[in-house]
Amino acid sequence: MAADASAEMFSKVMESQLLQTTKLMEEQLDAQLDKLDKMDEDEMEHLKEKRLEALKKAQQQKQEWISKGHGEYREIPSEKDFFQEVKESKNVVCHFYRDSTFRCTIMDKHLALLAKKHIETKFLKLSVEKAPFLSERLRIKVIPTLALVKDGKTKDYVVGFTDLGNTDEFTTETLEWRLGCADIIKYSGNLMEPPFQSQNKSGSKFKKLEKKTIRGKTYDSDSDEDD
Repeated sequence: MAADASAEMFSKVMESQLLQTTKLMEEQLDAQLDKLDKMDEDEMEHLKEKRLEALKKAQQQKQEWISKGHGEYREIPSEKDFFQEVKESKNVVCHFYRDSTFRCTIMDKHLALLAKKHIETKFLKLSVEKAPFLSERLRIKVIPTLALVKDGKTKDYVVGFTDLGNTDEFTTETLEWRLGCADIIKYSGNLMEPPFQSQNKSGSKFKKLEKKTIRGKTYDSDSDEDD
């Protein structure tokens, strides 16, 4: 009888210890899960704060760009203004135009659209007749010409429509691609695939541009040679 009582007591003690051990393990597991939940919440809160901070900075940057004349395609009155404009902004596209050159009107249409889309870049136009010194300094010989200015220095030019598929009917996307190649705008497409390539593959023919020299001036209407 004594042996049975002893065995029963031992069994109860073991059962109690097992319950305590199980309870302790559950408590430890719950504590770890709570810790993980809190860590996830903290991380999510941290990411949320970082995202809000990034959005705030982006909004501030946008407002700064707008205050400097970004977001619209506008004409500047003189070459003196050109130097001030490029000094204020990191990326500038300036269209050197002439009223009598109709292809400048074509360029205007596309630049007006891109100015609204790419607010990170300033889009300007300047008449070569009002900027003789600057036109000479930048060697502007063909109209229209886009001077692509980065950090106050002219890094590249889009001369006539040669780089745009050699047609008056080039798309805004083609000009956007060309500016992206110069890293003057933030281009999201594939720089290795010009938009006009697919048109060429599908059998579209580009219209040959004709050279038209303005009498008494050194400016040409485009960069192609006569046939």
